[in-house]
Formats: sequence, C-alpha cells, structure tokens
Amino acid sequence: MSELRFVRLGFGEERVDYQEAWQKQREVHAARFEDTVPDTCLLLEHPSVYTAGRRTTESERPLDGTPVIDVDRGGKITWHGPGQLIGYPILKLPRPVDVVAHVRRLEDALIRTAAEFGVETSRVEGRSGVWVLGDPVEDRPALGGLSLDFDPRLHDEEFDPRLNGPEYAPSNAGQRREDRKLAAIGIRVAKGVTMHGFSLNVNPDNTSFDRIVPCGIRDAGVTSLSYELGREITIDDVLPVAERHLRDVLENADLAPRVVAPKEPVASA
Repeated sequence: MSELRFVRLGFGEERVDYQEAWQKQREVHAARFEDTVPDTCLLLEHPSVYTAGRRTTESERPLDGTPVIDVDRGGKITWHGPGQLIGYPILKLPRPVDVVAHVRRLEDALIRTAAEFGVETSRVEGRSGVWVLGDPVEDRPALGGLSLDFDPRLHDEEFDPRLNGPEYAPSNAGQRREDRKLAAIGIRVAKGVTMHGFSLNVNPDNTSFDRIVPCGIRDAGVTSLSYELGREITIDDVLPVAERHLRDVLENADLAPRVVAPKEPVASA
C-alpha cells in the first residue's frame, strides 16, 4: 500500500458534526477513486450522535425517539461522542475488495494501540471490533441476585436490557465481568475504495450506549481505555499511538483481492 496520509479534522471544542464529516468522507472518497489524493485516514471526534448501519432493526433504536442518523455503512446502531477517537480510513484496495481482511487490519492496529497502554484485547468470533474478554461465565457475579442459569438475556429473545435497570446496562458490563467492546468497526466499500471505519472508546460517557442495543448485541457491553486502566486517558494521549499503529499495519499490508470461487458448471440434461 502507498504511504498513508493522516488528516486531523477536529477534537475537543472543534469536534466535527457527523453530517459534515460524512460529506468530507464522500469528497475524499471521490478524490481517492480518481487518484488525485493518496490513501487517507480522517481522524476526529464527534459531538454526541447515534448512527445506524444498514442492518439496524427498530427494536435496537432509542425507546424515547432520540434522533438517529441512518448511514450507508455495514453493521448496526452505535453511539459516537466526546471521548471517542473516530477514524475513517479511505483506502483504494484491490478489487474485488476483501472486506474481511480490511476489517481484520483495522482490528489489529487497534489491538496494538490498546496493548501499548496496557489493556489486553482480542477479537470475538462472529463479532467485529476489539474486545476486552470477560471472566468465565461461572466466575461472573450473579445478576439481580439470580444465578446466570436464569439470566433472561440467554432465554428470552424479546428481552430488552433498556427496560430492566442498570444491572443489564451495556455500560456496566465491566462490573459484571462480561465481554465488553472497546472499539467498534463499520465500513462501506464503493468502487474499490473504503469509507467509514472505527470508533475507539478512550474516555467517553458510556452510559450513552444504554439508550440503544449497541451493535445489536444484548449479552455483552462496552468499555473504554480509561475504565479498564482505572485512570484518565485522553484522546491526546492516544492519537499519536493510534496513528503509528495504523500506519504500520496499513502501509505494510500484503494486499490481495478477494478470492472468488468459480461457479460450478451447469450439467446439461
């Protein structure tokens, strides 16, 4: 891959409105397709906003009618806001694009970033993003005085954690010692060029996730670097580290198009 350009769009008091950043993505995407700009990663922070990917269901949205921006990325609903590092890598990749490989590279860079701060993270099979793994089920504290055998989330497909108190809230997954997501990933690929990207929880107010079913996952939660370390970590602390690992992983990637299985010949009668 060619050299990766980083553009810091705005943080803190200069946080970038989601719609404004989305338009900027479109502009850079078009320029990258035309080869008038190099591979580019936009880095920024958003004001508080909920965004819903194409697979989001109505049952995962805020119950109180809080506005949600529907977007053209994959994945489901999530929250962005202060204390969260947002990255939109806009990269031209070999076609047909291997989307899974691209997601894995982003995960790898974020796993390395967390490790540099002393937070051990991992992937979870079937769930994109970067996770802090919880304790074994048998070692976790009981919910509401009930044993985990009676955890309603495991048996009731219509169970809604938003209606059942803080013991089920996604932001409290650390207290429950459950798997908890540190970084979310949702992308789109158009004309061989990627859009959207990742959000890394540095020191946000994670209770904002409690109004939705984040990423459509009801049996896990969310966390942040600050929570896991028990001390304040800022975006200023994380930004140069994340840039370094993104550059290392993305610039040195051995890119290859997705392997398309040949169609089976149709037998003639």
